[in-house]
Amino acid sequence: MDRGVVLTELGRFGVDELALDEPGPNEVLVRIAAAGVCHSDLHVVETGFGHPLPVLLGHEAAGTIEAVGVGASHAVGERVVLGWRSPCGTCRWCERGARHLCRTPAAAPQRMRTTAGAALTGVLGVGAFATRVLVHADAAIRVPDALPAEEACLLGCAVATGVCSVLKTARVWEGARVGVIGCGAVGLCVVQGARIARAAEIHAIDVDERKLDAAERFGATHRGEASRLDFVFDVVGRPETVAQGLRMLGHAGALVYIGLPEPGTEVAFPLQHAFDRRLRFLVSHGGDHVPDEDFPMLARLALDGELDLGGLVTKTIAIDDVAHAFAEMRSGGVIRSVILP
Repeated sequence: MDRGVVLTELGRFGVDELALDEPGPNEVLVRIAAAGVCHSDLHVVETGFGHPLPVLLGHEAAGTIEAVGVGASHAVGERVVLGWRSPCGTCRWCERGARHLCRTPAAAPQRMRTTAGAALTGVLGVGAFATRVLVHADAAIRVPDALPAEEACLLGCAVATGVCSVLKTARVWEGARVGVIGCGAVGLCVVQGARIARAAEIHAIDVDERKLDAAERFGATHRGEASRLDFVFDVVGRPETVAQGLRMLGHAGALVYIGLPEPGTEVAFPLQHAFDRRLRFLVSHGGDHVPDEDFPMLARLALDGELDLGGLVTKTIAIDDVAHAFAEMRSGGVIRSVILP
């Protein structure tokens, strides 16, 4: 019997038995090998994040294809990473070639249920805290066998969001001066992205000294606030961190907003300051990554030794330990806990 972590009401979740249909047209059934416990899942637990309940938690995962529906180009036994931003191919943004702006990512219909009969949606169209999951075939991206599952799964969210925020959203140039506010898993991937982009300075900002230590291991060159920066990445996403980031920017600098906002929060934007310095405010939605383009690129960087995935994995856990993993995430005691179902 399949099992998964199901959120039944805000703040209330547990491991439940699941019933899955066979894959339909353009769908695949994936046995999950590893799933990262991401702050976005905690955000769903606390706010719902627009998901109808009940919802199957998890969206950052790697696994193996067990069954293939009609029309899917995959084969049984392929190792894949699941992508929650796989473009639909038919919306106005996809049709004009801006696939990274797609608002309707490919997702399988609701054909996963609890054994009590309740239909389940998956977080961000995935639902990866489970032994097996049904996803749209376009959301299953092949990855090299040489990449361990507990590392490969991180490509699905933290790594793609952090690294691609640097390389795609901001397009950081060689020699740039960069600041990173918030050095959890995504922030550390921003640090790595800035290092890969050959930034001259990478300033790590966090209230937790443990996270600053980690940032230095991943490539940060300085601790604490700085001024006249070319880019500041706000991975926290609070009004006070937005204000902090704006203060740190120099002429023609860009604030790259990554963190998920709490419902109803607003920020005052200093128009004269922004006008005088010709500042830019960029929103990074998952690093604007396109899974079928960017997961292979990120996997190559990892296999070539330029991107450290193993260092992001603090511990591996069982599927029954998600509540403890969320608690450790809140306390800052882990970079990433990875479920091995």
